[in-house]
Amino acid sequence: MALLILDRDGVINQDSDDFIRSTRDWLPIPGSIGAIAALSRGGFTIAIATNQSGLGRGYFTPEALEEIHAELCRSVEEEGGHIDGIFFCPHRPDQGCNCRKPATGLLRAIEKALGEPVRGAHFIGDSLKDLQAGEAAGCRPVLVKTGNGEATLRKLRAGDSPLERPGAIAVFEDLAAAARAILEA
Repeated sequence: MALLILDRDGVINQDSDDFIRSTRDWLPIPGSIGAIAALSRGGFTIAIATNQSGLGRGYFTPEALEEIHAELCRSVEEEGGHIDGIFFCPHRPDQGCNCRKPATGLLRAIEKALGEPVRGAHFIGDSLKDLQAGEAAGCRPVLVKTGNGEATLRKLRAGDSPLERPGAIAVFEDLAAAARAILEA
């Protein structure tokens, strides 16, 4: 099975400047749950890599985060798919950890836990941090325009990007469109 990595907020569900603090705040982007299920049914090992500094800031509890992830997994399972692992960084940006994207610690944790190499895996995200982490780990970064994706795309087009090959990044309207293209390849 091939590994496929997804960011969460802005890719799978609506993002919020006030953080996704509970299942009440967790609103899937239309088509995203079906897309994950289709990728899973298509033979991909699905991993989620997400920065969750709201945990470190005290905005929500570990139990609330677990409930959100349980709801995400349940939703995908109802569509006939499976999420193989959800990996998150609880640290604030000022803590200098090695797991907060754009660092690659979450990706290394995915490799270790799932026994799948991240090199060559698609990494679908909406932010420059996602793309940087994917590029640094040898993934194939994919940008979706949902969440922060439009702003990220403007930065890429303006040449305001620390990425080595910004023009080589595939760009899609949303996760559903990205999943269709990946499954058809």
